[in-house]
Amino acid sequence: MKIEQIYTGCIAHAAYYLENNGEAALFDPLREVQPYIDRAKKDNAKIKYVFETHFHADFVSGHLDLAKKEGATIVYGPTAKPNFNALIAEDNQEFKVGNYIVKVLHTPGHTLESTTYLLIDENGKEHGIISGDTLFIGDVGRPDLAQHVIADLTEDKLARMLYHSLRNKIMTLPDDLIVYPNHGAGSACGKMMSKETTDTLGNQKKTNYALRPDMTEDEFVNELLTGLTTPPSYFPKNVLMNIQGYESLDSIMERGKKALTVEEFQTISENNDVLILDTRKAEDFAKGFIPNSLNIGLESNFAMWVGELITDIKQKILLVTYPGKEEESIIRLSRVGYDHAIGYLDGGFDAWINANKKIDVVNRIYAKDLIQQRENNQSLLIDVRKKSEFNAEHVIDAINIPLNEISNRLSEFPKNKPFVLNCAGGYRSMIAASILKQNGLSNFSDVIGGFSEIKKTAVPTTEFVCPSTLL
Repeated sequence: MKIEQIYTGCIAHAAYYLENNGEAALFDPLREVQPYIDRAKKDNAKIKYVFETHFHADFVSGHLDLAKKEGATIVYGPTAKPNFNALIAEDNQEFKVGNYIVKVLHTPGHTLESTTYLLIDENGKEHGIISGDTLFIGDVGRPDLAQHVIADLTEDKLARMLYHSLRNKIMTLPDDLIVYPNHGAGSACGKMMSKETTDTLGNQKKTNYALRPDMTEDEFVNELLTGLTTPPSYFPKNVLMNIQGYESLDSIMERGKKALTVEEFQTISENNDVLILDTRKAEDFAKGFIPNSLNIGLESNFAMWVGELITDIKQKILLVTYPGKEEESIIRLSRVGYDHAIGYLDGGFDAWINANKKIDVVNRIYAKDLIQQRENNQSLLIDVRKKSEFNAEHVIDAINIPLNEISNRLSEFPKNKPFVLNCAGGYRSMIAASILKQNGLSNFSDVIGGFSEIKKTAVPTTEFVCPSTLL
């Protein structure tokens, strides 16, 4: 069977391309649809269907642009109620893609409309399942997201639906089927996903905690709901965009790809409703940046942190990027629904420097300097990693203020004595540094290389603590 996984690591997302006999289908495509269109053209195929496993929370899907540009039919599973033209399939309904069959299996639980698509080849053999967020490798979809959009759909109700969907629809399928999930490790749509992005269903039955055959419904609900963290704040906003519709990416690109001179950029940036977003790497941002900029580097989980930290999804954004990275920045903003980039600094930060404009910097220190300071009782260490990372291992006496909580905990940062920031490797702590700078704090330093460098450098090793033991 010709099925291709198209994986985007920065948001841990998998779309799927299916083609046979000149017809193609996409499953859970991203917002930027041109690569899918180009892929179909390479096969001399027409995109016939866009299958959606559910209304996604962690990204804005490309279904509407694919339907508009390619004439493809958008398909959702039972109970879906989108505000645009789509085919709402019935349970067990079959669709033809060339000589292949795509069979609808309604599997509510992650959301009410969640659907798994069973792939059947030209010989009638069942090949695999596009499982969306119903079944991941090593995990299943969290059932607590829909209630942020529909209050009556509680996590307990959906967890119980998911228990029955897995046992009545998924676990009854043949062991040799390939599982093709919508996400891998790093996604906030589950809690313990594997780094692997496909597996056999048979192996998942043996290794996935949620598929234990002797599990009662109550045991399943308890294990599934235990340890769930608060979902990112942008998730409900993305769900609504996927339900209600959105502006074409072409229009968003046209608005955002506006090259601004230094003077134009400065004038617009002085408006209170405009945010300067600098997408350069942490080390370059630290050496110099436009005052009041927020730094979220493209090289890591850019879209996730944009969604987590920029509270207004309609925020007007001015971009500072490396020359040539403007389009990528706009596309990656749009993946999570931030469609209001209004231009970028032509020539990047160098243009600002060459114009002799005011800049700010972030002081950075090496791990050995931090250790020396702590030996002399000269610095407070604030660790901005997730609580789970901090609890697993951290520097003794460090204070944990996770990055996504900083804006609500600014009063906990000292204003009259120096402190030091660290995360795992320096990416998140520089985001934190930019937020603190925006709020008038400058009495801090950032550890180059973060906790990983502190561990390598520290002597003695008892500088660290993890649960119940000293390393």
